[in-house]
Amino acid sequence: MPEYKHFPLADTAEGLTEADIIAWQVKPGDTVTVNQIVVEVETAKAAVELPIPWAGVVTELLVEPGQTVEVGAPILTIDVDPGGKAAPAAPVAEEAAEEEMKPLVGYGSKAVVTQRRARKGAAPAVAVAPAPVAVAPAPVAAAPVAPVAPAKPKGGYVPLAKPPVRKLAKDLGVDLHALTGTADGGVITRDDVHAAANGSAAPAAVQSVVDSGYDPATRERRVPVKGVRKATAAAMVQSAYSAPHVTEFLTIDVTPMMEFREKLKKSREFAGVKVTPLTFAAKAVCLAAKRTPDVNAVWDEAAQEIVYKDYVHLGIAAATPRGLVVPKVRDADSMSLKELAIALTELTDVARQGKTTPAAMLGGTITITNVGVFGVDTGTPIINPGESAILCLGAIKDTPWVVDGEIKVRKVLQLSLSFDHRVVDGQQGSEFLADVGALLADPAVAITY
Repeated sequence: MPEYKHFPLADTAEGLTEADIIAWQVKPGDTVTVNQIVVEVETAKAAVELPIPWAGVVTELLVEPGQTVEVGAPILTIDVDPGGKAAPAAPVAEEAAEEEMKPLVGYGSKAVVTQRRARKGAAPAVAVAPAPVAVAPAPVAAAPVAPVAPAKPKGGYVPLAKPPVRKLAKDLGVDLHALTGTADGGVITRDDVHAAANGSAAPAAVQSVVDSGYDPATRERRVPVKGVRKATAAAMVQSAYSAPHVTEFLTIDVTPMMEFREKLKKSREFAGVKVTPLTFAAKAVCLAAKRTPDVNAVWDEAAQEIVYKDYVHLGIAAATPRGLVVPKVRDADSMSLKELAIALTELTDVARQGKTTPAAMLGGTITITNVGVFGVDTGTPIINPGESAILCLGAIKDTPWVVDGEIKVRKVLQLSLSFDHRVVDGQQGSEFLADVGALLADPAVAITY
């Protein structure tokens, strides 16, 4: 006889409570294998692909794309004994059934050593932070159960629309909850979505939109704040209002760095390796942080301690279709320039594809944001929560510059550094920024560090 199991939405990173269903990779009737990817979801941290811990036949998809589901709610039903070969399992306690699948936790970094120093001169202590490990969901014997009703999304009402229509609505910023479908049974069509986006919805749809508080005549669009965008907004507000920010600026001539970059591109060792100004900045930050460890520390409010990190997990702010993410290059301070170049290329490629995992964004110590790629000269960046400094790179531009008493056209870059003034004094912030500038102005300076 069939044996049904319900696949619940797992906690893909510690502390998450909900996720949005982006796209199903399977449909009812499909045969799946253990650890096969069945659904893509978007959490407050990133887009994540979820594997299923059992083999069998999918019998029902309980949630449609676009819906927000709470962690633990069933999203798929699978028959793990479609041929009826296995004997029915004995009933088990409700507690065991709830343990059918453990929350999925992303891979973390290796164990690291940090030093804690009390603000008022207490002796430093050493704490070892254990690395999170992946917990593989292990199926347990459970009594056959019947399919359950789909989990209700927040708000109760489930708009009737096919997945392609839902995707179109999401792309156009149309809230399906605000529409009344014109097809049989109230099903929302592509024409309904286009009409709402253009402010010319059919009468029934218009009335539904107006009743929801949205007036198409104003030519406004309302997009629900959730997922990565919601998490980023909350983090930035928390950082801006908890850490006293100070921002300093430095303008430098990076002509030697750009010339050195051209030499590396032609060298055999760097053949096929993408070396960018960000690569040099990453190396410079790692070197300068060793001379000014304050920028690589963090304020622990609860313990009233400053925690100094004896490693650099370098965050790289990346703009993606789903919002700003800050994945980390683990132990960047132990990498060569070539290794950093390769790591940064892989990191940015994954981020642009929207495939950065939640674990990849945890545990950073200092961050770089590159607004220069957008042609912007400089900025006053907000510190990433859990860190004490962030370096901003502006655009490199041809600029009149005085060299040996003569005005020449040089490659000029503006840097800005925001830091937490509880941890980093003006002297330390200035010394760090000056070190980074010196390394970028003349890469040969690195051999003196």
